[in-house]
Amino acid sequence: MESDQPLDAYSRVVSGVAAELTPRVASLRVPQARRGESLGSAVVFTGDGFLLTNAHVVGGGQGGTALFADGTSAPFTVVGSDPLSDLAVVRAGGSTPPPAELGEADKLVVGQLVVAVGSPLGLAGSVTAGVVSAVGRSLPTRGREAGLVEDVIQTDAALNPGNSGGALADANSRVVGINTAVAGVGVGLAVPVNATTRRIISALMRDGRVRRAYLGLISVPAPLPAALRERFGRPSGLRVAEVVPGGPADRAGLRPGDLLITAGGRPVQKAQDLQRLMFGEAIGQPLAITVMRNGALVDVIAEPSERVAA
Repeated sequence: MESDQPLDAYSRVVSGVAAELTPRVASLRVPQARRGESLGSAVVFTGDGFLLTNAHVVGGGQGGTALFADGTSAPFTVVGSDPLSDLAVVRAGGSTPPPAELGEADKLVVGQLVVAVGSPLGLAGSVTAGVVSAVGRSLPTRGREAGLVEDVIQTDAALNPGNSGGALADANSRVVGINTAVAGVGVGLAVPVNATTRRIISALMRDGRVRRAYLGLISVPAPLPAALRERFGRPSGLRVAEVVPGGPADRAGLRPGDLLITAGGRPVQKAQDLQRLMFGEAIGQPLAITVMRNGALVDVIAEPSERVAA
């Protein structure tokens, strides 16, 4: 191959994303009280110094140092952290590069090209490429608060140690995910950037935390009977597997075996549909829920309480 041969289309896309995002992804060093310091990556996403990273990268730290690809550095403070989404927002005290553009993970399709940009092991400018292997995955949260990060993006783009908090971008250099974990060889996971995570990011910037409502039930997807499939125009609902005694769902009269059809007037087919309703504004407010029980539709009113951190 001639040395002056132009780049093929694939390489042009990847190199273009790398050139666009590498300056906007920082390496974070976060001193920790009990375990030295943690290393990770973060993405500049506003023009006034806010960076997006993983909650497990900042851990219990209050601040640290952000190092950028051009060799500049800036101290930062942790603005807010949400272990249940594995997202955190930090703010640099000095000047930062222009922000990256946030995309929309809900528009991703399996097989689509994605590029991971991070600063593994404190070295800026690591770029790998792959495809979206799957969407809608779940990832157990780390630390004391048990839960699942929903709608996680699975990719075969290699994620190295220290890539956590870095950008997963589409071919147009839009950040569609925040890299969070390596689940095995050829399996990387990223928290999606979508309407739900935008609400989380806004809450972290505004309040430093995310208030969540709590129903006190465990549910799993289940098929709707044929008559209800035709009536509601969808194939599934959520089967209540467990109800926490004394919790809001229990007080509302929900029972194991109930098949949830709607909540708050919206269809529910998967756990994420219910979780999207469980933000701060739902706390203490009546929530209408329709279930199928013993072949009949039953309406109940639940009043979610505030989820208390463990």
